[in-house]
Amino acid sequence: MEDVKIILAFLWVATMLVFLLGDVLRIFAGDFTPGEIEGKKVSSKTFLGMAILMVIPIIMVVLSIILDNLLNKWVNIVVAIFFFAMNLIGIKGYKSFDIFLLIVSFGFNLLVVLYAWNWM
Repeated sequence: MEDVKIILAFLWVATMLVFLLGDVLRIFAGDFTPGEIEGKKVSSKTFLGMAILMVIPIIMVVLSIILDNLLNKWVNIVVAIFFFAMNLIGIKGYKSFDIFLLIVSFGFNLLVVLYAWNWM
């Protein structure tokens, strides 16, 4: 069913937009110093790692449309669980708007898993 592919792709777009909104709000909240995280200089390797991490939802949009159904199902489940766990580990110490956005992203991750799990 092609509709599930479109739904999964849309959920990854929504997830990425939530992540980007969090970044924008942190900048406007004054929680951002260029080149630093929590007062420490950040290396180009760390920025590369963050770029790789943040491009995964974008790649998932494409993969959700082009992958074979069975592979698509399991890739979506694994990646959504990965992001859920990663965000859950990092939720401590965030401000209220970040926690709210992480809860929204948890919801999108849960929907990805549910749609993918019940597919086929």
